[in-house]
Amino acid sequence: MEELVQGTQTEELKPPVASVGFIGWIKYNLFNDVFNSFLTIIILYFLWKTVPPLFRWAFIDSVWHTTGTACRDATGACWSVISANLRFILFGFFPYELQWRPLLAMFILFVLLFISRDRKYWKKPLGYAWITGLFVMGLLMKGGLFGLTPVESTQWGGLPLTLLLSFFGLTAAYPLGVVLALGRQSKMPAVKLLCVIYIELIRGVPLISLLFMASIIFPLFLPEGVTINKILRAQVAIILFTAAYIAEVVRGGLQGMTLGQYEAAESLGLNYYLTMRLIILPQALKIVIPPTVSILISAFKDTSLVVIIALFDLLKTTQSVLSNPEWMGFSREAYIFIAILYFLGCFSMSNYSRKLEKELSRGD
Repeated sequence: MEELVQGTQTEELKPPVASVGFIGWIKYNLFNDVFNSFLTIIILYFLWKTVPPLFRWAFIDSVWHTTGTACRDATGACWSVISANLRFILFGFFPYELQWRPLLAMFILFVLLFISRDRKYWKKPLGYAWITGLFVMGLLMKGGLFGLTPVESTQWGGLPLTLLLSFFGLTAAYPLGVVLALGRQSKMPAVKLLCVIYIELIRGVPLISLLFMASIIFPLFLPEGVTINKILRAQVAIILFTAAYIAEVVRGGLQGMTLGQYEAAESLGLNYYLTMRLIILPQALKIVIPPTVSILISAFKDTSLVVIIALFDLLKTTQSVLSNPEWMGFSREAYIFIAILYFLGCFSMSNYSRKLEKELSRGD
């Protein structure tokens, strides 16, 4: 009887004969009924009308290394707006002859991020590598030591500034968000009240408001003669804003822990610190990986809002190029290029989060 049941289940799991092969797959998945056949035809017609003209505009009729005047005579895309202004878009007003320094700093950052993707390298040597790498990156950007020409932060811009605001902002906001979530769950009334007020206050205002306050209002409260770098002020605003949202996500993970987890830790004689570090937080943070990454991706894109306080990030340098009369009218090509860069950053974060989820799930 068991063999008969197993055989019946196996037959049910087998795909129909009509779905075998390429033609069979098309018939079974795209033309299996009248409604699906109608949708398939509509989509194919839409693709036929849009993809070939788009491909011709982007590649066949496009120009890549011409002047703005020559671009106006072209029937396709003017990618020359990117090739002719690439260094300014990527590095802003950083001295032209010194632009190898932010390029090298970005290369170091990407190498460290690539190595950190593999959990088997999460050991002390990697921590030392990050400390050394961050020091070298800061030295390359700022200069002033070892014969490197000093460069004021007001000249930083483009992609390095975007990466600086996003990477350091997200790195600092995550642990702060975890601390705030623990504080909101605390049994100490004063700590809980302060965390609740902070989280609700920050989440109740848009990031633009915090950036304006950091850029314009905050300097008014400083003593005369005391100034704080605008980039640092914007960085702090991004950290505080992102941490409040991360705190609520982490709090959801903490509330998802059953009472048995706490009782088990108590039976082992673990104090509050060890309970959270060894039992509760590892499980809670694993549960909330998807929503946490969504917040981090949103924060990465929101760094482009610093354009409103006159910081020349990647978006601002692109807008500066488009304000040049020679390149006016080619905003589509410029913004497509910027969108691709942002997409690569967001996709990399999303892809890594899925990889991390699978690795942690296998450890269950």
